[in-house]
Amino acid sequence: MSKFEDSAHLTSLAVAFLLGIVAFVALRAAVIPKSFGRYGPYRGDALKEATARPLAYAGHEACEGCHPDVLEIKSKGAHARVNCESCHGPLAKHADDPGSVIPVKPDVAKLCVRCHSENIAKPSNFPQVDAKEHAQGQPCNTCHQPHSPGFDAGGKK
Repeated sequence: MSKFEDSAHLTSLAVAFLLGIVAFVALRAAVIPKSFGRYGPYRGDALKEATARPLAYAGHEACEGCHPDVLEIKSKGAHARVNCESCHGPLAKHADDPGSVIPVKPDVAKLCVRCHSENIAKPSNFPQVDAKEHAQGQPCNTCHQPHSPGFDAGGKK
């Protein structure tokens, strides 16, 4: 019995392995964008595509121009440096046409805990709460003024 009598099995295995590699390379070339890897492990055209989309954010200056009352409250509190659209979402359409595009009021019970839920990774001086224990099911604006949380809902410290 010769060593190479059963070499057909090895040849079949080698051909199957080679076909698998060719199929993988072809599929990878078809699926992965051409610009992938241009800037490290990123898709190079992503920046161009993102800048081509219309702006959705108006910027805090647009909000402050029409809402000076909120600016006055906000400027005295802990949220003075928080951009309006961080909580209220993108408002460029509202800024362009305030009469027809009315922004949705955020659900403070869900919104506030995004930043203020307890997390050991946050700085120790950052206000953090266990929302269930702290609020006992009440929305934050029952006791706090959202634009200036150091004040109560009535505007008093």
